[in-house]
Amino acid sequence: MMNVPKLFGSLTFNERVMKDRLPAKTFATFRKMVEEGLPLTRELADMMAYAMKDWALENGCTHFTHWFQPMTGITAEKHDSFIAPAADGRVIMDFSGKDLIQGEPDASSFPSGGLRATFEARGYTAWDPTSYAFIKDGCLYIPTAFCSYTGDVLDKKTPLLRSITVLSEAAKRLLAILGTPTEKVITNVGPEQEYFLVDKAMWEKRKDLVFTGRTLFGARPPKGQEMEDHYFGAIKPRVKAFMEELNEELWKLGIPAKTEHNEVAPAQHELAPVYTTVNLACDYNQLTMEFMKRIALKHNMVCLLHEKPFAGVNGSGKHNNWSLSTLEGKNLLDPGTDVYHNNQFLLFLAAIIKGVDEYQDALRGTVASAGNDHRLGANEAPPAIVSIFLGTELTGVLEAIAAGEEYKPHGHIQMKISGNTVPALSKDNTDRNRTSPFAFTGNKFEFRMVGAQASLACPNAYLNTIVAEELEWVAERMEGTNQEEMDKAVKNLVKEIYLAHKRIVFNGNGYTDEWVKEAERRGLYNNKSTPEALACMCSKKNVDLVVKHGIFTKTEVLSRCEIQYELYNKTLNIEALTMLDMLYKDLLPASKAYLKDLGAVALSENELGLQPDTALFKKLQKATVAMYKDGEMLAKELGKAEQIEDQKKASALYHDKVLPAMESLRRSGDAVEALLGKNYLPYPTYGELLFGINN
Repeated sequence: MMNVPKLFGSLTFNERVMKDRLPAKTFATFRKMVEEGLPLTRELADMMAYAMKDWALENGCTHFTHWFQPMTGITAEKHDSFIAPAADGRVIMDFSGKDLIQGEPDASSFPSGGLRATFEARGYTAWDPTSYAFIKDGCLYIPTAFCSYTGDVLDKKTPLLRSITVLSEAAKRLLAILGTPTEKVITNVGPEQEYFLVDKAMWEKRKDLVFTGRTLFGARPPKGQEMEDHYFGAIKPRVKAFMEELNEELWKLGIPAKTEHNEVAPAQHELAPVYTTVNLACDYNQLTMEFMKRIALKHNMVCLLHEKPFAGVNGSGKHNNWSLSTLEGKNLLDPGTDVYHNNQFLLFLAAIIKGVDEYQDALRGTVASAGNDHRLGANEAPPAIVSIFLGTELTGVLEAIAAGEEYKPHGHIQMKISGNTVPALSKDNTDRNRTSPFAFTGNKFEFRMVGAQASLACPNAYLNTIVAEELEWVAERMEGTNQEEMDKAVKNLVKEIYLAHKRIVFNGNGYTDEWVKEAERRGLYNNKSTPEALACMCSKKNVDLVVKHGIFTKTEVLSRCEIQYELYNKTLNIEALTMLDMLYKDLLPASKAYLKDLGAVALSENELGLQPDTALFKKLQKATVAMYKDGEMLAKELGKAEQIEDQKKASALYHDKVLPAMESLRRSGDAVEALLGKNYLPYPTYGELLFGINN
């Protein structure tokens, strides 16, 4: 039987390992440096490197790598061995403090948005001591930040680290005013990772899944998710074996994988870890996605992390559960038993409401991608309109404050559902709203718009910065308030904020057309596409926000918008080219072969004096002609888009012309597929993919 406590974190250079291998004074100095953000001395770096190297060698490592997160959205690494030549022709195993704290990868071939030219190759990685080093595949992995020779930020981790500090300082300032000082405020995140598992042999026969991660053709199967029998259903043995091995590997790395279950769509599943600090949560999620893909292959399956791998069934997201706590462990988003008199909670809540309203377009931009565009607003995920769900009680408290009235709490409610046999249930102070993009769920906010394959870093960096901006504004308004006047001042400020920003609060069904109309009436953004979302994200207001707080320079944030435009264009370009490849090499030949055989049968029947039934032949022939014409139109529109060098202008053409042409080809291609005989199908069908793992 697996000894989970002993296994957990066994491949991480965590505090337990540090305590065992470092002198007590050195360990205390390191902890103080991490907690207070103090600079790392060379002497301390050398001692850390020596202990880290010995631990790694004892665990079979021969190499180390600076592990970083460039703007590709995935991780990057370059492996160096520990060997160093000795004078007598031997080698020794060496790893210095300099090797630990600084590396030099090539910076020219990663996305930079124009910050670096191809010939400007030098880049630097710098150790992030707030994230544990770990062992994978016989190599010591050291989490690092990544920048160019000129100091420009080229990764996703650095802005997140900056935002953590900015938010902590802003929150500390307000807490001191309220008379509850703390040394540090910590951002915690728990991401719910959704994914699909399909049979590897079938995946290999689908060019669209291989090249793009999603199906570009696929006729609707007889059954999808309408029976609602997969959600929380019994986990199939093959999938369970995958989950068990995944848990084991994640636990070795100290990743607190906690909850696993079947999701709504057939072949869809979810993994949720225990909350941890946002920086660790981001690193852990990158590793989780990597190990999902790796371990699925060992079980002859492929893990799909695309936001919309299949049309007609739910796509996959990554629900970002976000909260704040003090260094002492107090959750700042816990309303307590008497919300109305909880001044601390009310001010933090009001600041968040104000921030989400004022920077709703920036939040939408942080989750913008070609894949997520298929998911948002598709009656399976939050709409592209950002709003906040507070629930009945919190809304009631705020409405009472706005009206100048006292709020009477309902108190703790116990529900009995089955006589004395089943224990009474404790009712939460709010329901959950799965249609809300930004929902309060008891003691945290759930940002549900993040796409399944996205990094958590960008959404959380912006969310932290937005909240920091508003906490600073609130602190300035509350500065100088004496404790006798505190209750009145808090209520007045909360009232002011709520009345000015209550348009962002919506507790209803976000899937309805009525909400779209109501949101427009309220003046909320509805940026349905990535080009629209990026245009708003690059607005002066949103650029000024991150520049003001030192998260980015103006050049850096605009370069990231350029990268996102280019990524959107490249994604659609690859998808369009793949569709055309499947059209000319798979669908058209399959249809012509079937037409040929249908024609031969009709001719034989005619020669026998029978009346041939040519209805299917005519229907398939008509559908094939339409499919060919749609393919030619797509090729034409794609050719135009490929000629445009300006990425922003090109994105408009890809969205307005190429994407509709792809959708037309999809419809006609699916119509042809639905008519083909089983032996003529050029690739596995939706039914085979979604229901192909039966054991």
